[in-house]
Amino acid sequence: MEIRQVTPADLDNLPEIDATIESTRYLHVDRTGDSPNITWRIETRPLRSKLIEPNRLTDDQRLIARQIATGADDGIALTIEHDAQLAALLLAQPRTERGVLKLIDLRVDCEHRRQGIASGLLYQLIHVAKEADLRAVAAETRANNFPAAELLTKLGFELTGIDTQRHSNHDLVKEAVTLFWYLPLN
Repeated sequence: MEIRQVTPADLDNLPEIDATIESTRYLHVDRTGDSPNITWRIETRPLRSKLIEPNRLTDDQRLIARQIATGADDGIALTIEHDAQLAALLLAQPRTERGVLKLIDLRVDCEHRRQGIASGLLYQLIHVAKEADLRAVAAETRANNFPAAELLTKLGFELTGIDTQRHSNHDLVKEAVTLFWYLPLN
């Protein structure tokens, strides 16, 4: 297996990477107090039942991959191929106004997990961000995607913010809060 750039020939095969999220834990976000004196507490908790959630490539992610692969837009689109099949994908774009490299998507096919592939791709991303003199790598996860949170924490990312209504007005209740992560580089 080798990390390489996504090519236009790969674009139709990217949705075939099975990035199903499986977890028995989540990051519980608890809010106390009223504005402006709000306190947030985050802790690991077991899920009521095992989470098995499809994580399909969105239309926006497909467009970003296409733009990067064809050179129409700046960014990083990396993949790993194993036995003529794509095993992983990483998409990131620079946010120069903020001085960060934003991780758009990281997915590893179910059959190839727990082999260091995601870590390898993220280390490559961190290296690119350092070479570009950016101040941080940014990422977003949902509170119920515990494997992603665990990986980011392992690599030194810091949890820096939350959005309890990004996807609906009930994200906090549904344990689907959006979490913002940063890895400072300087």
